Amino acid sequence: MAFGFLGVLLAAGTAASALAAPAVSQLKDIPSGYTQTPMSIGGRVAAVSPEADGAVSQQWPGVYFETRFQGDSVAFHTGPGELILHVLVDGKLVQTLVKPQGVYRIGGLDNSEHLVRINVATESQAGANRFGGFLLPPGATPLPLQPRTRRLEFIGDSHTVGYGNISKSRECTEAEVWATTDNTRAYGPRVAGHYGADYRVNAISGRGIVRNFDGGTGDTLPEAYPFVLFDHSVRDTDTAWQPQVVVMALGTNDFSTPLKDAEPWKTRKALQEDYVQTYVAFVQSLRARYPQAQFVLWATNGAEGEIRAQVTKVVKQLQQSGETRVGFVPVDGLGMEGCHWHPSLADHQKIEDQLIQYIDRLPALP
Repeated sequence: MAFGFLGVLLAAGTAASALAAPAVSQLKDIPSGYTQTPMSIGGRVAAVSPEADGAVSQQWPGVYFETRFQGDSVAFHTGPGELILHVLVDGKLVQTLVKPQGVYRIGGLDNSEHLVRINVATESQAGANRFGGFLLPPGATPLPLQPRTRRLEFIGDSHTVGYGNISKSRECTEAEVWATTDNTRAYGPRVAGHYGADYRVNAISGRGIVRNFDGGTGDTLPEAYPFVLFDHSVRDTDTAWQPQVVVMALGTNDFSTPLKDAEPWKTRKALQEDYVQTYVAFVQSLRARYPQAQFVLWATNGAEGEIRAQVTKVVKQLQQSGETRVGFVPVDGLGMEGCHWHPSLADHQKIEDQLIQYIDRLPALP
């Protein structure tokens, strides 16, 4: 499976083409003569079934689909699933679709080479979504996608998801959080775009290393990580994905709320010790999975500095155990003006800038 990142750049080998008047329209059904065409996928997905003609289901944020072709139109099949999709043609946003379901046609293109990309913007904790692939009309020709050599992975919580990042207010309803969460504008995809890299975003809002927000139920991030879908029905066995850099930010949910009597840690110190040991073990498990990767852990000074202090301990313990390719980036000065005091677009820009400064000092990406 090939992967690709578009951002605002054309893929290598894709000719820049003058768009006529690109537009997306919904069709009643797949038109006669349209045929399935190859696509590349970024992020973790699961095949729906052997007879589903390449359809996949996905639940982790930051998933994207691309196809490249010669022609003046292309169709795609999506849904069911509650999500927001950005449709891009040759690096330009054509339309944003809210809760789409069915067959859609991208028309109004000049008859030349085009790269089409579908970005999933939303978080989907409640259930998996489905993408049925791209379809070309008679006369159009599929073209090979150019795989990229740079690969970045981002692991985290709501800060990495981009929770409420395009909101104009900190006060948000549940529906407003969903509508104003845009992972494509969070720091991870932005950093990947800077390097022209493929990326994966493995993040779930409200989850921590050993403790979820306010002691909530559900898998912690290390518990959920091994699976493609959150119900544990599909385990991730993909060994081909090998990122050069893994960026991690976990701890806000572990430490931002007081412990409750029913929780297993009777003291804050016990929580901190469990967090450090589990985070160290998580990074070590990822090291076994990604033997060549550089690990970058970052943290804010939230929870009165508790998060940063514990992440610093994690990095120090990893280094003392012989891990030489791990580092720490402190991130300060965030306004947290997104929904429920989450990073805004301006904050994601600051995080992006500081991570790029650090990554630029690492051994050069290929």
